[in-house]
Amino acid sequence: MDVSAAARALKRGEIVGVPTDTVYGIAVDPFDEAALEKLYDLKGRESRKPIAILVASLDQGLLLGAMSDRALDLAEKYWPGPVTLVVPRLDTAPPWLGDSTRRTIGLRCPDHPVALALLEITGPLAVTSANTSSNEPAQSADEAKGVFGTEILTYLPGDVGGGSPSTLVDLTRPAETVLRKGPISF
Repeated sequence: MDVSAAARALKRGEIVGVPTDTVYGIAVDPFDEAALEKLYDLKGRESRKPIAILVASLDQGLLLGAMSDRALDLAEKYWPGPVTLVVPRLDTAPPWLGDSTRRTIGLRCPDHPVALALLEITGPLAVTSANTSSNEPAQSADEAKGVFGTEILTYLPGDVGGGSPSTLVDLTRPAETVLRKGPISF
């Protein structure tokens, strides 16, 4: 399976398995609200719990989120890499992305050649770990297939990174807040 075929599947509203630098993930087109709902249903994820948006570059991220000087510093230092930055959502992002109450969005640029190649073709993607909610994330396409089987038709091959989710840091509050500890410590 090549990334071009996976990109076509995403444009058809399908869920695609993709390796990242942290864990194996499942992805949808974030501009397709129905596809995003399918992702929530498949995972058994709490309705509207925010899902990170993966981008191929800072430039892609700047199309969806307002980056403060601190956010820009962190992106320049840790992207591509295992840090998700929660920033104010721009009006160019669909209102169903991120935290609709706080109008925030979590952005990350993964350090993985397969994920980056896909993101270069598709643009931003909504990506979450390949597991059902509250279970351990898959570490490979085979593990993800074991969880989701044929409910996902496209699984991109590739090794994953460290095996734990990214560090999640909220930059929208008066004090920078780490919401989830991960591979990068602040």
